[in-house]
Amino acid sequence: MPRSASPRSTSTDPAAPGRELPWLGRGAVALVWLYQGLWCKLLAGREEHEAVVRLVPGLSAASGLALSVLGLLEVALAFWVLSRWRPRLAASAQAALLVAMNSGGLLWARDAIGDPAGMVVHNIALLALAWTVARLGDLGRDDP
Repeated sequence: MPRSASPRSTSTDPAAPGRELPWLGRGAVALVWLYQGLWCKLLAGREEHEAVVRLVPGLSAASGLALSVLGLLEVALAFWVLSRWRPRLAASAQAALLVAMNSGGLLWARDAIGDPAGMVVHNIALLALAWTVARLGDLGRDDP
């Protein structure tokens, strides 16, 4: 009997080809958010992140607070991705945050970003993976 080509068809067999891919993708996306939020912003592992925030109009005096809020948002995104709850909404939130941060950084702090083109390319790849994980719907779990 031929297999269905439908992207919604899933197998409950843990050994089925591709069964591990959503976990790997979800884990990779969450790891990026956890690294960026926890290490780069909350634990001050990357000082250039604060330098970028400091150059955004209206945030220079509160750059430490703004950086902490961004870090908490990114850590929350990591756990949201791992939770499998409303994966398409999670991908939309990731896209919105990345577009806002990249746009602000490029507009106001381009000189403080070591490799602006590389930043954009990396974030496009991250979003491609985030949307792929969301589209898979975690093997059958769909947004309502």
